[in-house]
Amino acid sequence: MSQPASNVTSQTMLIENLPFETDGGIASRASIGLIVLATDYTIEYEWRKVFSKVDGVALYHSRIHNENLVTPETLRAMLPRIIESARVITPDTPVDVMAYGCTSASMAIGEEAVFANIKESKPDTACTTPITAAFAAFDAFKARRIGVLTPYSADVNRIVADYIAARGFEVPVFGSFNSDRDTEVARITPASIEQGVRELIKHAEVDAIFVSCTSVRLMEACAALESSLGIPLTSSNHAMAWHALRLAGINDDLGEFGSLYKLPLA
Repeated sequence: MSQPASNVTSQTMLIENLPFETDGGIASRASIGLIVLATDYTIEYEWRKVFSKVDGVALYHSRIHNENLVTPETLRAMLPRIIESARVITPDTPVDVMAYGCTSASMAIGEEAVFANIKESKPDTACTTPITAAFAAFDAFKARRIGVLTPYSADVNRIVADYIAARGFEVPVFGSFNSDRDTEVARITPASIEQGVRELIKHAEVDAIFVSCTSVRLMEACAALESSLGIPLTSSNHAMAWHALRLAGINDDLGEFGSLYKLPLA
């Protein structure tokens, strides 16, 4: 028969107030928060590939509710949820950078509105979104003519094309898989992405290619495909991981992920 807990305690020697030292913890160089869509199967996997190569940089995730059906209305519905999703990331400790992981919503809502909601919870943090990062990547590439590949349906594609053009970039060719379900997009094969990119460059001369959507898988194939194409290449996850690191002051050369990861912010 087991003894009562009080008897066990009375027979245990307690050694309290042991001396200890502290260091910078796992975020000795930087801490980065990432808001992930509830329906996203890809971004955490791809970001781990990058962050596992960088010592002293901590990555913290939270998830935000969204609908699997991607429409302008379901994208905009996420705006008021951003505040709480940011708040639950290390609530008692500031982070250096907060990243919101939805490309199309960042354009449907607007980057400034996304940043304002993040800063309600994390007022002193730098912010990025996939499209913010893509623009920074285009500038780093010194690219003005951008070929765009998306998985989206026509109503979302119009938002994307107009948003990029409004920032002063030319979009001479725009391709889409025309899928409106995140769960399907996450299963589009890297070979299909490569085929889509190759189809774009048949039709127009471009300075760089941007593959939009955080559900799309490109991180592991980017460097080899970029070398094969002879054109700078990036995607939502690819650009935003790079941008988050650079905003945090991490300028490590991670060229195994492609030419962007050799470049500083412009």
